[in-house]
Amino acid sequence: MVAIQTDSLTRRFGDVTAVDGLDLEVKRGEVYGFLGPNGAGKSTTINMLLGFTPATAGAGNVLGHDIGRESLAIRQSTGVLPEDFGMYDRLTARKHVQFAIETKGASDDPDALLRRVGLEEAIDRKAGGFSTGMKQRVALAMALVGDPELLILDEPSSGLDPNGAREMRQIILEEVDRGATVFFSSHIMEQVEAICDRVGIMRGGRLVAEDTIDALKEQLDAESRLLVTVDAVPDGLLSELRTMASVSDVHRSGSDIVVVLNDSSRKAAIINAVEEAGAEIADITSEEPSLEELFAALTTSDDGRLEDANSEAIDA
Repeated sequence: MVAIQTDSLTRRFGDVTAVDGLDLEVKRGEVYGFLGPNGAGKSTTINMLLGFTPATAGAGNVLGHDIGRESLAIRQSTGVLPEDFGMYDRLTARKHVQFAIETKGASDDPDALLRRVGLEEAIDRKAGGFSTGMKQRVALAMALVGDPELLILDEPSSGLDPNGAREMRQIILEEVDRGATVFFSSHIMEQVEAICDRVGIMRGGRLVAEDTIDALKEQLDAESRLLVTVDAVPDGLLSELRTMASVSDVHRSGSDIVVVLNDSSRKAAIINAVEEAGAEIADITSEEPSLEELFAALTTSDDGRLEDANSEAIDA
């Protein structure tokens, strides 16, 4: 079963192509991380999926509804936490959630939703005095109205402290257990890595990679680091290690020999070479590449600058 599917979805703004032939498939019940630098086309894609921005070309389907003809039905079944959520300063948290309940024709208890997101002490406070994190919690409560089949969360951890971010992750997992699908956009790689089943990475309006995080690391031969702590570094050992297969860098850091590998299966050969050189190994630490490093590899041009050509004209 598919929750979101697009076929060559494209959006142009004048001479700028914000989304270019996007083929996307999100399965029902999964947490899908939608990543990319500013200007990559993420927000434009989300706006097309919800019917706020019409596609220039291509097609899309959300929860069995066509994004061009049935956007109202999509929004009725979807809970949305937008990146830039505006609130009415004179309205209380309860009135904001009550508005969402009435708009969807749902029967939720606004107080229960606000307690769930950790705002039990601010239910009757006006939003004008809320911090960014408190506004995020109200927005999440509104997104949860009506037990939506799909949650679209754009930077949901923005403004939250570590405890708040952890609570947000727990709520997302509870929603998945209930049967919801989560489409999750964030720049916080630790959040994405902790919660997403699969990720799709956008660059310049195109989907440049899509898979589980582990599978992407394998496909890209992402570099890992091996730290070998020794009593002393024998003469010539570093030069020898640099000549070995799959080694892209070797350097010394105190009593550690740091070896960067593009094939993690070669670690045993490195350790053997260190021992054969006469060094006594005190400790071995292996560091696998993070999602943040993988993201940088896929979204950075050859000179190290983010591929951000569209950002001046199109927001995210």
